[in-house]
Amino acid sequence: MLSSSQTLEKLIRELSRLPGIGRKTAQRLAFWILKQDKKNVLELSEAIMNAREKVRPCSICFNITEDDPCAICQSARRQQEVICVVEEASDLWALERTGEYNGLYHVLGGVLSPLDGVGPEQIHAKELIERLRGDVSEVIIATNPNVEGEATASFLTKLIKPIGVRVTRIARGLPVGSDLEYADNTTLSQAISNRREL
Repeated sequence: MLSSSQTLEKLIRELSRLPGIGRKTAQRLAFWILKQDKKNVLELSEAIMNAREKVRPCSICFNITEDDPCAICQSARRQQEVICVVEEASDLWALERTGEYNGLYHVLGGVLSPLDGVGPEQIHAKELIERLRGDVSEVIIATNPNVEGEATASFLTKLIKPIGVRVTRIARGLPVGSDLEYADNTTLSQAISNRREL
């Protein structure tokens, strides 16, 4: 489909690069942006730029934050002896919404996927092992229940068990092949409450 505006076409192309956004949705978003007044568009672009400039990974858990360390790592109210390992910060946020978990987190920044060139060096596994040298008594592995998530869970279990830390896996309750960030609060609450020993 040809657009009469190269500028509009570029906007649609850039929006369609966002995860989960196809060309049709990108077109809808582009036309929505064009209908907004200049003030709203500037606020949107400022919010994007500010997030890009100010938000960074926590130096301890790799959650996204403006403050380093993040509020979760700084909190004395959280269980310091339990660490829940997730793939991405969006998974951490999904678990936090449930209100069921009150320990610490560790964001891997991905999962093992040899076909995509992602090995142990590309995820924050080494940093997780370094964190276990303290008073940690349990690591909950909350990777997604798909091939890559299971392979990553198995890999981490083999690294952690020799240290003498209890390793558990969130319970099934999430459909295989799904992502944590899209699960509802009840399903996530049951999954974290019914985790199992690995």
